[in-house]
Amino acid sequence: MRLYWNYFLINLKSQMQYKASFFLTITGQFLTAFASFFGIQFLFQRISGVDNFTYGQVLLCFSVIMMSFSIGEMIGGGLMGFPGLLRSGSLDRVLVRPRSIIWQVIMPNMDFSRLGLLVQAAVVLFIAIPASGVAWTLNKALVLALMITCGSAVFFCLFLLVASVAFFTIQSLDFLNILTYGMREFGKYPFSVYGNTVLRILTFAVPLALIQYYPLLYLLDREKGIWYMAAPLEALLFLIPSSLFFRFGLKRYQSAGS
Repeated sequence: MRLYWNYFLINLKSQMQYKASFFLTITGQFLTAFASFFGIQFLFQRISGVDNFTYGQVLLCFSVIMMSFSIGEMIGGGLMGFPGLLRSGSLDRVLVRPRSIIWQVIMPNMDFSRLGLLVQAAVVLFIAIPASGVAWTLNKALVLALMITCGSAVFFCLFLLVASVAFFTIQSLDFLNILTYGMREFGKYPFSVYGNTVLRILTFAVPLALIQYYPLLYLLDREKGIWYMAAPLEALLFLIPSSLFFRFGLKRYQSAGS
């Protein structure tokens, strides 16, 4: 762990070499992210609810997804450059080191400018908590924390899946961004608004509904079952197929040479 911690510190120090640029980038991320927030606000000036969810409840969904995405992207966003490692042969150097391949790729490439998006999501969450109408208890606070942490893991898995496809295509496929940035946009509203078919896909294929829609029902006292309370933990099972697909691609990797 000391090695990975050193990776983390070196990357952070390198990004902060030009402090003005670093903090201006964070500020830009913070301000531009409010475009989605204002979009929701303008929508609810015309309507009173979306699929029986109020303005405050939609904000709660929005903030959970944005916080989860910002953490997942800050950690796993470096995987977007994975096809470049394959084309240049730089992955060969990673493979000969006796350390985790994934951690060697992501630790030097963490994007700390995403802290701006994280702060913006935290501000919206601060607004949404009292506006959502949730009768908060210790259990519900724990569920909210699980929604964010497990959601971060799910988004990281999505970045890992997109990177793993490069083992077979070498080039990056831009349309796969619908699994990462696209899902962030879909998550601005409760997933039930997109219909039952999409809700099933986001439950059993890409388990984002497990960290947003189902635990939200528990928070709002619309469902009482333990399944709804523990839904974010069930979403962590997505780590298994994601890591297996990465290993499957790695076994079929052929060096790009020099």
